[in-house]
Amino acid sequence: MQRYKALMIVLLALVFFASSAIAQTKDEGPWWPHPIWGAGDQAGGSNWITPDKVMDSLRMVTTGKVYEIGQVYERGMPLFGQRTFAMFANQAGPFGDNMLMGHDDFLCAEIGQVGTQFDGPAHIGERVAMADGTSRDVYYNGFTEQDDMKGFYGVEALGIENVKAYITRGVLVDVAGYKGVDTLDHSYEVTMDDVRGALGRQGISEASISDGDALFFNYGWSKLWGDPDTYNTNPPGIGMEVAEWIVAQNASMVGSDSWPTEVWPSPTGLVVPVHQELITKNGIFNLENMVFESVIADGVYEFLYIFTPIRFKGGTGSPARPLAIR
Repeated sequence: MQRYKALMIVLLALVFFASSAIAQTKDEGPWWPHPIWGAGDQAGGSNWITPDKVMDSLRMVTTGKVYEIGQVYERGMPLFGQRTFAMFANQAGPFGDNMLMGHDDFLCAEIGQVGTQFDGPAHIGERVAMADGTSRDVYYNGFTEQDDMKGFYGVEALGIENVKAYITRGVLVDVAGYKGVDTLDHSYEVTMDDVRGALGRQGISEASISDGDALFFNYGWSKLWGDPDTYNTNPPGIGMEVAEWIVAQNASMVGSDSWPTEVWPSPTGLVVPVHQELITKNGIFNLENMVFESVIADGVYEFLYIFTPIRFKGGTGSPARPLAIR
């Protein structure tokens, strides 16, 4: 009898979860509409950057020292997969009696997904079975490729132009420093013990993390930037445990000094599930291929953080020149 009851409980649970998996509609699903920002929102975590948040963050500046925490864009830098970066400077002129000369640049690249790159709301989604039997490719806040986004000149919804400027408190979690290594091992998954240990080592209280902070992770991976083959191979990163913590902190965005921010490959067997959890399901966008050596050298782990995504109409990402100011 006990075996029978246990079997029935399992079967009922399977029926419940199967029903839940197909109950979603265009208006309501497992992660949409967003519980804070509501239906129709396209700005995600950047909504946390309110005037009060900006003013609080500005008070962090004590010396005025500016740190570049993004990489330089150049030929030969590590690129994911078959992505391209090629820039040509063409001289034009002379013009007029004063023999004016000048240069124009021609750039060929996946402009939002090379170098220090910001993954926007249209970058990552999930194919979902709907209650009416159709499938939809669903992105942040329930916007779908089939109904909302598809356009010839960029996406028609969730374009990068909808993401607000970030002027907020940045918190760097130096995991490599906490572990006492220059560079974390390939495919090392950062745990919550690592995160809390690093914060403690840096003298930052976990309770001090507030709504709208930008949370960054140092793996020491940027030291490999000059070796694309090694840099591109199985980087360390956060997993789902840390992703759920980030969501609970109401972070405005995340970032790291690796190309996916999350551990690769994922021990879950899924393809970039942290991207889906943060970007698709919670609107917490991701800045990849950062560099933290200068702030770490000065012992700066919290700072005024400034980054403004370039407003490409219909773009799915943006190049970046992120700044830390202390």
